[in-house]
Amino acid sequence: MSTANPQPLWQPDPERIAKARITRFQAWAAEHHGAPAEGGYPALHRWSVDQLDTFWKAVTEWFDVRFSTPYARVLDDRAMPGARWFPGATLNYAEHALRAAADRAGEPALLCVDETHEPRPVTWSELRRQVGSLAAELRALGVRPGDRVSGYLPNIPQAVVALLATAAVGAVWTSCAPDFGARSVLDRFQQVEPVVLFTVDGYRYGGKEHDRREIVAELRRELPTLRAVVHIPLLGTDTPEGALDWSALTAGDTEPVYEQVPFDHPLWVLYSSGTTGLPKAIVQSQGGILVEHLKQLGLHCDLGPEDRFFWYTSTGWMMWNFLVSGLLTGTTIVLYDGSPGHPDTGAQWRIAERTGATLYGTSAAYVMACRKAGVHPARDYDLSRVECVATTGSPLPPDGFRWLHDEVRDDLWIASVSGGTDVCSCFAGAVPTLPVYTGELQAPGLGTDLRSWDPSGRPLVDEVGELVVTQPMPSMPIHFWNDPDGSRYHHSYFDTYPGVWRHGDWITVTSRGSVIIHGRSDSTLNRQGVRMGSADIYEVVERLPEIRESLVIGVEQPDGGYWMPLFVHLAPGAVLDETLLNRVKRTIREQLSPRHVPDEIIEVPGIPHTLTGKRIEVPVKRLLQGTPLEKAVNPGSIDNLALLAFYEELARKRG
Repeated sequence: MSTANPQPLWQPDPERIAKARITRFQAWAAEHHGAPAEGGYPALHRWSVDQLDTFWKAVTEWFDVRFSTPYARVLDDRAMPGARWFPGATLNYAEHALRAAADRAGEPALLCVDETHEPRPVTWSELRRQVGSLAAELRALGVRPGDRVSGYLPNIPQAVVALLATAAVGAVWTSCAPDFGARSVLDRFQQVEPVVLFTVDGYRYGGKEHDRREIVAELRRELPTLRAVVHIPLLGTDTPEGALDWSALTAGDTEPVYEQVPFDHPLWVLYSSGTTGLPKAIVQSQGGILVEHLKQLGLHCDLGPEDRFFWYTSTGWMMWNFLVSGLLTGTTIVLYDGSPGHPDTGAQWRIAERTGATLYGTSAAYVMACRKAGVHPARDYDLSRVECVATTGSPLPPDGFRWLHDEVRDDLWIASVSGGTDVCSCFAGAVPTLPVYTGELQAPGLGTDLRSWDPSGRPLVDEVGELVVTQPMPSMPIHFWNDPDGSRYHHSYFDTYPGVWRHGDWITVTSRGSVIIHGRSDSTLNRQGVRMGSADIYEVVERLPEIRESLVIGVEQPDGGYWMPLFVHLAPGAVLDETLLNRVKRTIREQLSPRHVPDEIIEVPGIPHTLTGKRIEVPVKRLLQGTPLEKAVNPGSIDNLALLAFYEELARKRG
């Protein structure tokens, strides 16, 4: 792979570098903790992984983390898995999330937007009051530290209040978006046995109302551990029999009481996509998330009290938890509940304009959809307050970088970031003081010892390898739920390289220190011994206007052969004739390599995704290898199960 010396697409000017919080942090850490004063971000990053304990101690001091009992040391037992952070310390995540209420009572903590695109503020004092009231009511219901509290909720202010009240009590939060069907929700919630369920009667999406009362009734029947169900009448229906009314639980004016819990006390449970088998129930800690998110949001995203932070997400995706953590930095967070493209593709840009977002985050898929639909953000919206557009979910193709640069602003900080639900954070991405190169993530995060390794564990530079993290991060899971001996946790990340986290992504770490993501390594294409990421193929194929979306699979054959089909979902009116077939092949051959050219190009009625919008490569590969549908995929994790019938039938025909 060529990493000659390209010109950066964007470079921060000296003034921006000087005022970035990460610059001030470096100067302070140099004075107080021996960090390098010179050498900019690369020197700071090197120090942060070489002096891991000192770095995290510095983070807690810089952000004034309030330990109600002090810690004995920063890191006890550095082994992975099993590292213990800040043993002896107690604290509370919610207390830090609401700290800004003391100075900024009347200013908005939340800006809530629905499909009318009219922002409604919730002030810091109002948020704090509701959390105090709800936390007291949860305690009155018998909710104790360690109990699980669940939400079947859209991205609305009540979801934020419920999460913070749960954390204040020391209970464990978990949520699903209301577009999940009953089976998907039960696959998740039944594992953790919640004692309280917060739920809506329905939600609005794409201009329509979706009634969820029957599904809620099924959840109540199938979750025998529930002691209380709380009804939020988003569509205006009456409280069902035996349920509690949201407004009654949040009417009090009670000072929040924050349970002081150990640093590694569970904060929430997130779930892997669960495309095969039950979703993994990933448990992260109050302290680990607190310090990781302070670092990520306060230093990497450069957020503070003057900012407005908007990320398009749902409560079923880790980015929602990450968005809520914006409160830790005193930032106003923007909650959008609705379709990403309603009433038109430009919807998210309109929300960014109306809310005065300074950091706007979205998916790479949305950026590419805007490009394809001919959206002109800068022409049609006032985006003068947007300083950074960040993308995640999948790698942002080079064309996406260029489109943002051309269509939003040429002085735009574009942050493609990559991490995982597994750490609820980023391994690599935004750095406000570094240049942006087209198609690349700026750098690994502070305190993240990120490497690219070959199969024998040798580090690679300017070559494709496995994404590994060689030292612990505070937000790594404390465990998986119902994994008493830790075997499932160990198998998920530590089987390939003992004691080293292998994430399952192909990456290149460039000699400039930037990072390129090539897609998942567990669905990697391997042609004649050459490993290739699927993202590279999607990027070139989906530039063609006739191709709406694509899916490439590499299937090892029983006879030792290798079959690599490319499935294409065509744009309306397009026809997969000889001309288009040849154009697709020629495009791949010229822009990637002859090895990337698929064996067959097959038109499909649609590309299946997980509920959080990721293309499902591995289950389709399993279907094509002859695995029966019920074993290849967890049906509740797929956005459109009917699409899988096509791949199943194809496997049968191929025999």
